[in-house]
Amino acid sequence: MSKGSDSLTVPVSEGSSVAPDRTPADLERRFSSFESSALGPAARRREDSRRRDEALASAAHELTTPLGIIAGYTDLLLSERHGPVTPQQREILEESRQSCQRLQRFVESFLTFSALETGNIRAHFERGDLNQCLLEISGYWRSQFAAKPVSFSFFPDDQLPLLDFDYDKVQHIVSNLLENALKFTPSGGTVWLSTWTHFWERRSAEKPGIGPERRKGSRLAPNAARVTVADTGPGIDPEFQQEIFDDFVQLGHEGSKGTGLGLAIARRLVQAHDGKIWVDSVPGHGAKFSFLVPFKGAVVSG
Repeated sequence: MSKGSDSLTVPVSEGSSVAPDRTPADLERRFSSFESSALGPAARRREDSRRRDEALASAAHELTTPLGIIAGYTDLLLSERHGPVTPQQREILEESRQSCQRLQRFVESFLTFSALETGNIRAHFERGDLNQCLLEISGYWRSQFAAKPVSFSFFPDDQLPLLDFDYDKVQHIVSNLLENALKFTPSGGTVWLSTWTHFWERRSAEKPGIGPERRKGSRLAPNAARVTVADTGPGIDPEFQQEIFDDFVQLGHEGSKGTGLGLAIARRLVQAHDGKIWVDSVPGHGAKFSFLVPFKGAVVSG
């Protein structure tokens, strides 16, 4: 260093270089660059998944109008308002109507799932009669059970009070459970729908919306309505009794083709009621799906 000089000259050998200064700003830029490169693939996968879901939802939505038209014309022909149909023609039309209804349910399931994923569905609670709600949806399903044929019964609990719930969404939950039961119950089998007053002992450690019900026969005052759909189908192995409520999960049973979304949608709609859903099943002895709707300002009728 020469006298009076403010700088330091460092001799550098030929072929070597000096690394740039590591200033805080430089380190921040390097960290941001590293973070982007590390998280980039994950972010891209999420974006790709979002775009794929939007594209599929759009395609499903485009199917709703033509399916509605096909269903309408099929019903019109079956009504014979424009002329009689032969037994063979009626059989063909009935098969067409059933196929159309299956496809409509498929489209509806996907659109509902997409809306739930994006937060576009909200629960609208109103004071109502849960038994009446389920009686109405039972009437819709009776003809489909009779066609298989599978025996179907509804056992309401007359002691169930009026409570706050989303009428349409509870019917959606029960429809998904009944459809599942009808799919897996063999001809000649039985499906039961029932309601109960129930004491729910909450456990915060359980995953919200899912969990085995451990409290049985409690003498404490009921604080929830319990809705159960039971069947005489093949049952579900214990290792799958939690997994079946996940998205796109299907078991390997015969006739299990579908979207794998019915129970996932039911779980989300139950959670929207601050309830929970679970299944009790012994392989070879059917399955019993239950969900709880907590009493919120319930009113005892009469």
